[in-house]
Amino acid sequence: MTLTDIAHPPTGSGTVRSRALAIFALALGGFGIGTTEYVAMGLLPEIAADLGITEPTAGHTISAYALGVVVGAPLLAVLAARVPRKTLLAALMAIFTLGNAASVAASGYGLLVAARFLAGLPHGAYFGVAALVAAHLAGPQRRARAVAQVMLGLSVANVVGVPAASWLGQALGWRTAFGLVVVIGAATVAAITAWVPKVSMPVTNPITELGALRRRQVWLTLIVATVGFAGCFAVYTYLATTLTDVTGVARSTVPIGLAVYGAGMVAGSLAGGRIADRALIPGLIGGMLVYAALLGLFVAGAHRPVAAFVLLFLIGATNASLIPGLQTRLMDVAADAQSLAASLNHAALNAANALGAWLGGLVIAAGFGYTAPAAVGSVLPLAGVAVLTFSVRLDTVPSDRIRRLRRLR
Repeated sequence: MTLTDIAHPPTGSGTVRSRALAIFALALGGFGIGTTEYVAMGLLPEIAADLGITEPTAGHTISAYALGVVVGAPLLAVLAARVPRKTLLAALMAIFTLGNAASVAASGYGLLVAARFLAGLPHGAYFGVAALVAAHLAGPQRRARAVAQVMLGLSVANVVGVPAASWLGQALGWRTAFGLVVVIGAATVAAITAWVPKVSMPVTNPITELGALRRRQVWLTLIVATVGFAGCFAVYTYLATTLTDVTGVARSTVPIGLAVYGAGMVAGSLAGGRIADRALIPGLIGGMLVYAALLGLFVAGAHRPVAAFVLLFLIGATNASLIPGLQTRLMDVAADAQSLAASLNHAALNAANALGAWLGGLVIAAGFGYTAPAAVGSVLPLAGVAVLTFSVRLDTVPSDRIRRLRRLR
């Protein structure tokens, strides 16, 4: 895929080449964020051994990052409402880079938890603002595809960034994995400064942005994201041990499993934007139903290497295909508070991360084994479908009432 292929909208701002470079810069930030978010899951044994803690305790560093996202997304989106979008994007990536540098330097468990929290703070706000900028540059007919192209960086991270960082972490120590992310973060700041234009988007204010929290449809969409995606994280958090203890592959094969999952995310990101542009709600409902079925199949498929890897690809693809649709749905229901709403999408996804990791750990600790998280996870997308159906029904009820009143007249 060339840069021109990444962004080729018929409408929008700037030349085709300038839009392509801008979206590439935004996607590069997603690549760095995706690498740091997921690589820790594959390096929990190394982190635990180095810091002299148990693996479940090391898992708290993942929860700390997710908590940083949940706290930082609304906080930074509101506080920075008046900041020009380009300046804000560069500043958010600078904070992200600083947090990862602190992770490299952390001398103990407490400092690492604090560093991961700091690294997570700009995550949601960055993706939210980057999605809005990309949609603005692409024009209304291709906005979901532009959002998907930004999220493509997150997906490519699972194919290239996470396996490479995992390999570095296993070979040279887990700190080198976060060192790689520092380099990516610094490169992103430079790329944003050079290639992202000063877009003529309306700058809001904190009061306007906080208005998103008064909208019922915003909350319902966030619940869909939190509940619907928790099942994936229940599986992914413990994937390294699942592959070695259940599937029976060597520890050195775990990065390959992560890459397979990431390849599925790339395919899903590319398809998800097109689906959302053509059929937003049906695409979301259908995707979550398929998602639930795939997680259920993983319970049995995890025992066989070929089946496990095929299912990992499909789970990754379905997972990533839903993200552009959820982001677009939030943009639709947020009205004039889009920065906060768009940022909250990633807060919800990281709440799903924390919820999934907790539920997965709960059933494992109860003695049900490492396939139990997939069994629990398969139920959660169905709950997401129920909430989304209710949300859509709320949209249609007023129109139905208006039509009935017109008939009475």
